[in-house]
Amino acid sequence: MNYYAEPIARLINELSKLPGIGNKTAQRLAFYIVNMSEEQASDLARAIDGVKEGIVYCSICGNLTDIDPCGICSNHKRDNTTICVVKDPRDVVAMEKMQEYDGLYHVLHGTISPMQGIGPDDIRIKDLLERLKNGQIKEVILATNPDVEGEATAMYISRLIKPMGIRTTRIAHGIPVGGDLEYADEITLQKAFEGRREI
Repeated sequence: MNYYAEPIARLINELSKLPGIGNKTAQRLAFYIVNMSEEQASDLARAIDGVKEGIVYCSICGNLTDIDPCGICSNHKRDNTTICVVKDPRDVVAMEKMQEYDGLYHVLHGTISPMQGIGPDDIRIKDLLERLKNGQIKEVILATNPDVEGEATAMYISRLIKPMGIRTTRIAHGIPVGGDLEYADEITLQKAFEGRREI
């Protein structure tokens, strides 16, 4: 038995398809939207439509953008001798918030995961290798996540790049700032120990 009017039920159903949104949260959001002013609801609907209509992937790096090439790839002030390889566009945002890196990016749109049937040809590794052929890139920074898939992807890419004579580095992993050793798992501690440096 459906307790809601059909438009509300449909909205709840669609909202619950979003990641991290369960049925209860979807209900709260749906009722919040119902109680919005007409103008606020229209603004929300236009923003959703605008994202679907106005966002594309950069033809160079694969990042989400509303212009092609994206603002990072077309910025001549960036260091065009360095490429940071990341899993998805959210990682570009994380790196940019740091405000320390001024090079270029390459978004893979996934990682190698045989368990999920994702191989090297299913992500943008060939595009990366194509970008490296111009001889301009001096360093590739592999910034995939420190999980099994991210490590496997980084190792695979590094094996392809090293014969090209391009410096290949991996971001450091370990204990987060403010973290306690007693709460860190063995792999995190091992990575922190391997990445130690002289002070």
